[in-house]
Amino acid sequence: MTSLTGASTAAAASARTTVDASARTDAAVWAGELGKEPTSLTELRREAQKAYKSIEDANRALVARQKKFAGVEKELAGKLTRLQQATAELNRLRKPLSDLAASLYQDPSVGGLSPFIAGGDGTAILRRMSDMQHLVAGHNTVLSEASKLLEGQQRLAQEAQELRAASLLQEAQLSAQVTLMRKRSTTLVRSLTRALVKLGVKIGQGTEGAGGCDPTRIAQAEQYPNGLLPKNILCPLPQGGETLRADAAIAFADLNLAYKKRFGTPMCISDSYRSLGEQQAVYYRRPGFAATPGKSNHGLGLAVDLCGGVQSFRSAQFNWLEANGKKYGWFHPDWAYHSPFEPWHWEYDPKLGSLLP
Repeated sequence: MTSLTGASTAAAASARTTVDASARTDAAVWAGELGKEPTSLTELRREAQKAYKSIEDANRALVARQKKFAGVEKELAGKLTRLQQATAELNRLRKPLSDLAASLYQDPSVGGLSPFIAGGDGTAILRRMSDMQHLVAGHNTVLSEASKLLEGQQRLAQEAQELRAASLLQEAQLSAQVTLMRKRSTTLVRSLTRALVKLGVKIGQGTEGAGGCDPTRIAQAEQYPNGLLPKNILCPLPQGGETLRADAAIAFADLNLAYKKRFGTPMCISDSYRSLGEQQAVYYRRPGFAATPGKSNHGLGLAVDLCGGVQSFRSAQFNWLEANGKKYGWFHPDWAYHSPFEPWHWEYDPKLGSLLP
């Protein structure tokens, strides 16, 4: 009995400690994130993505904890069931003793104990008295074991109740954190949208919805085949008529600000996202130089062709972009240096963009 409840008590205490520590860690991390104030488009985009990822992480943590507590509760329920079965078995064994003791002590037809111990020689009387003592001792043992089982049931039931209460508390805390992070994500996306609008990016009606410029929708963009991204997944650039995937577009807008500060004019774009049909047209116009339709990074909304000086290899514009582009996630791919030689072609790397300081 001791090992059964002792182990479950230790498991319950360990589970509560783990949950409490995890909740404190989550709260500290989220509180730290909430204290950050983005100062650029890239930081706004990154913080919005972090907030969105925190929502996903919190939801996964909530599901994991629910499964964990469900397992603990199932284990406790199993132990309670086994205790109930043990109690029933003790009751079955106790019944003959109880019936006999009741007849000896209470049945008036036998006149109390006197018929049981009266008559016969001394040896028979002593044997009967010994039997009586054995019956009484057995009866008391059964009662004691039954009492212990009842205490064990009550203890396990209390542990199950405490665990369930802890589970509900943690679910409520996680739900509150999810709500908080969702509000932060929404606020960041709106701030990002307003910033893009100020730069001349035309995003639908007003700033209520970022549409394709919402960086939390990047996963949706990744689900579409090359060259078949719908318009509501693409984010306009400050340069009219040009679009990219949200993270690439936001990083490009930030890079464009730095470029304009250095050269006094915005970056010149000759091409950005290409639909599958546009890729086919370019491929037929420039056989051997354009990527096979459906294989171009232009079709993923992650590449641009630039003009305004950048297209000239080792020009001041090219050298500046080569030196500073990676700060914003943009780079000149190795193949474009020689095969085929395309100094105007630049690409955005989501992994590089996610590691920006």
